[in-house]
Amino acid sequence: MENIEKITKLNKNSRIGVLCGGLSNEREVSLRSGRNVFRALIELGYKDVTLVDVDRNIASVLVENKIEYAINVLHGRYGEDGCIQGVLEFLNIKYSGCGVKASSICMDKIMTKRVLETANIPLIKSVNVTKDNYKEEVKKLNYPIMIKPACEGSSIGMTKVDSENELDSAINEALKCDSEILIEEYLVGESATVGVLEREADGKIETFATPILGFKTKTQWYDYEAKYTKGLTEFILPANFDEELTQKIKDLAVLAHKTCACRGVSRVDFLVHNNIPYILEINTNPGMTDTSDLPAQSAAMGINYNELVDIILKSADLK
Repeated sequence: MENIEKITKLNKNSRIGVLCGGLSNEREVSLRSGRNVFRALIELGYKDVTLVDVDRNIASVLVENKIEYAINVLHGRYGEDGCIQGVLEFLNIKYSGCGVKASSICMDKIMTKRVLETANIPLIKSVNVTKDNYKEEVKKLNYPIMIKPACEGSSIGMTKVDSENELDSAINEALKCDSEILIEEYLVGESATVGVLEREADGKIETFATPILGFKTKTQWYDYEAKYTKGLTEFILPANFDEELTQKIKDLAVLAHKTCACRGVSRVDFLVHNNIPYILEINTNPGMTDTSDLPAQSAAMGINYNELVDIILKSADLK
């Protein structure tokens, strides 16, 4: 296993694997992201790039292809939860984005909230439940509520519940994805998301927020269909917040990124209610499709798609 012993520095001849697809419910979105990233790397002049559709033989595939750098474009389970990061660490392959610890924390909405609480970051009132205790725990909240599987992405398994009569079916839907469930009070407000990127500047690692992306959807809330169907979501970029609130949201995004030990790239989702920006979750592998948030946010600050991909890939060398 030759590449386990090799330590490289990224250059145009490095053997790069674009990891996409995978085994999660977000497989199709990841494939779309992966194809875009692969094309960008070729256009950037990287000469040895392999598009890797990840399956359970991924360790053998990486070794056989002598991959030196991996740009992780996997979404959801196994790609964002620390699993693939652990494989890459074991094989001594440098990889983009967050490490094992941050990935495992941020994939779990319940654990994310516990960590963010330590930094006094605004969070919506919630309870953590299982199939055995949800009927009792939900009494601590006011309807309407949002039912969220603890470890799932792209709003899969999520349901807005307006009354107790709808609770059981929503819980059963979430249980298809995870045995642990987060229930949050549903607040009416403005949805927004902020990308956080890192790059080396003058020998130091610079962590910075992108412009804030606000959005209005033609669906009831920002669900899977709204996220990945053109025309169902109107982007407002930059979002319509005053200067003080804008800076507060950006500062909170960077604080959340650092508090959860993220590296390289993340995207922090907010709901602004009564002028308070509540953090909903942190995405450690933001989508890179044609309709994804992070590429749009980056473009708004003068970073085009290919440049964004280069920043994310180069985060593999940030320590």
